[in-house]
Amino acid sequence: MKNIEHRIKEANGRLHNYGINIEQIGSRLYLRATLPPKPQSTKTNWHQQRINIAVATLDGVKLAESEGKILSLKLDTKTFDWNDYLKSELPSNRVKTICEWIQEFEKDYFQRKQRTFKTESTWKVEYQTVFKMLPVDEILNVEILKQVILATKPDTRTRKRFCLTLKLLAKFAGLDFNPDSYSGSYSYRSRQIRSLPTDKLILECYSNLENAKWQWIFGILATYGLRNHEVFFLDLEQLRAGNQIITVLAGKTGYRKIWPFHPEWFESFGLSNVKIPDINLNRNNSAIGATVSQRFRRYDCLPFKVYDLRHAWAVRTLEYGIDITLAAQQMGHSLSVHSNLYHAWIDVEHHQRAFDLAINKSNRPMPPEL
Repeated sequence: MKNIEHRIKEANGRLHNYGINIEQIGSRLYLRATLPPKPQSTKTNWHQQRINIAVATLDGVKLAESEGKILSLKLDTKTFDWNDYLKSELPSNRVKTICEWIQEFEKDYFQRKQRTFKTESTWKVEYQTVFKMLPVDEILNVEILKQVILATKPDTRTRKRFCLTLKLLAKFAGLDFNPDSYSGSYSYRSRQIRSLPTDKLILECYSNLENAKWQWIFGILATYGLRNHEVFFLDLEQLRAGNQIITVLAGKTGYRKIWPFHPEWFESFGLSNVKIPDINLNRNNSAIGATVSQRFRRYDCLPFKVYDLRHAWAVRTLEYGIDITLAAQQMGHSLSVHSNLYHAWIDVEHHQRAFDLAINKSNRPMPPEL
């Protein structure tokens, strides 16, 4: 059975000589032709316009083709009158611009999610950065979405984000558009892997930090693998009491407990002597985290990104033989994200250390004797 796109294509082939085209936008069919200005329009010349004509179904295509021929006859006989069609231009069926669809999408997004720093940050990063690349004054259609996606670099995180976000917008607007085939092969595994700081380098950098408060921040990030912003949302009373199992009270992934690796660093870095820099916390998590990154980059000139302390903690837990399910929970992300993200940093040396630890266990399995 032929789908609606094929039927529209066939109908447009028959309407070609009439100078009229059928277009599907969302759940509606429109006739597109060169028409006189609408009543009260500021334009004076004939120009390409759309007429809302039918529901986007197979029967709707038949009706649209028939109406297209009638429209052509009216234009030829100079009997065309906008009043015959404007009554069908109901507000609910009016062709919306991309700007209007984005506004409705945003309204729906925050009706389903409480407006918080976290959801606003997600909106800006995952949606707004993509939507700003769209021609907002144009009518939303599949071709525009496709071209915006293809303008991004293939097999990148950006391409994948554009595909996911514009697929959601298309679904919201009732467009039949699946860009999965353009998404490419990007994954955590395809990212360029940079070298992580060794424990020795981490200790050297800690010792070179002059500001005591930012030195404390560095120490706790290194010891617990926190996200940058999470250091400002800890149960500080537990820390002051000397409890080495810290509690994250809020942040990107909410409440969780984390164990120190290395545990000796709790004492070495004096983490029970809490020292928190005074920064503006009345912002989203990304902005708070960026302040931490900028501080270490601009003033302390770290030879690595401060977020690498988190990555180094993850790899360190593997060396300790911690089950990756537990490590993932402590880091506040899924097992799949954990294994996909950190597998690339596991080299032969890490495998050898894990092997040595395993075979030296007194309760390890033994082979039967010959």
